Amino acid sequence: MTLPPLALYIHVPWCVRKCPYCDFNSHGVGRGAELPEQAYLEALIADLDDDLPLAQSRPVRSVFIGGGTPSLMSPAFYHHLFAALRARLSLAKDAEITLEANPGTVEQGRFEGYRRAGINRLSLGVQSFQAEQLQALGRIHGADEAYRAVSSAREAGFDNINIDLMHGLPGQNLESALADLDAALALSPEHLSWYQLTLEPNTEFHSHPPELPEDDILWDIQDAGEARLARAGLRRYEISAYARPGRESRHNLNYWGFGDYLGIGAGAHGKVSWPDEAGRLRIERRWKSRQPEAYLRRRNDPQGFIGGQADVDDDELPLEFAMNALRLVDGVPFAQWQAHTGRHPALLEKRLVEAQQKGLLVDDAQQLKATPQGLLFLNELLAMLSND
Repeated sequence: MTLPPLALYIHVPWCVRKCPYCDFNSHGVGRGAELPEQAYLEALIADLDDDLPLAQSRPVRSVFIGGGTPSLMSPAFYHHLFAALRARLSLAKDAEITLEANPGTVEQGRFEGYRRAGINRLSLGVQSFQAEQLQALGRIHGADEAYRAVSSAREAGFDNINIDLMHGLPGQNLESALADLDAALALSPEHLSWYQLTLEPNTEFHSHPPELPEDDILWDIQDAGEARLARAGLRRYEISAYARPGRESRHNLNYWGFGDYLGIGAGAHGKVSWPDEAGRLRIERRWKSRQPEAYLRRRNDPQGFIGGQADVDDDELPLEFAMNALRLVDGVPFAQWQAHTGRHPALLEKRLVEAQQKGLLVDDAQQLKATPQGLLFLNELLAMLSND
């Protein structure tokens, strides 16, 4: 039985200040705080050791270090971490290794150190280039720092940079949204994550919602922005991801393609597959202890770092697979649907026709692919395809 490709996610939970829109496992510590780098390094390595049997000797094709703000950690931290990873895992020679960085927490020396540690892709959390918007979003950097971060990264040898940019921000109109997009494009990133601000539960913005643009403005921003990105040579390949040819995020493609990934670090999630005794593919999702202090204490716990785990039931597979695969602009072959869910595409026929009639799904006998309208109303499409 062929197992899915394998990736590795590493979570660093600390940031300088928690942003009001952020629902990730991040914990603000203030500027200049001394982080427990050595203790966290040792915990990550012990966490990986616990998960090593799940790798089943598969090569790791991509690594993504997210947060929080991973660029709060020193280059020495990553040098030691990757030495430990390479000693334990079969890391592909051309592995894509991404570090998320906040423009307000890095400088030239750090970028050079990250590059020497083996990191070959940066994801810069810019979000906006306008002071008023950055302040509303709770960001700790200004536009000048974002420009300097990209310039310093280039000087350090990074030739694969993603810029995270939001639209639909408080008080934003079409002109200011496109001005942000133009500022990002002027920096010639290889990849752009361009996504609409949403008010997620358990965030400050959800409790105290800011005034966001009206729907007609949001539609205009999306349409005009997509056209501008296409003219700039960045192709949309996922709902909110645009890339130059060959620069698509391999790590994210593994997620959307229903690949496997180990997750280490406070609150990290993983998905792993292996054949059971009957020769069927078993899929398990697992997650690690969420609070940084509790996670660090788990190093000496006989139960390890696990916060919870659960098998993906057969009945859950259609939705699990569709939630990922239908984010891809090109969709997936129907053969993948059957391989991952155990359900023949013929069982979908009635629902496929209904989704096509609603304009949410492309009429294609070989490919399961959302229309542009379907990408906008993905939740409705998913409900139509996954409900038995």
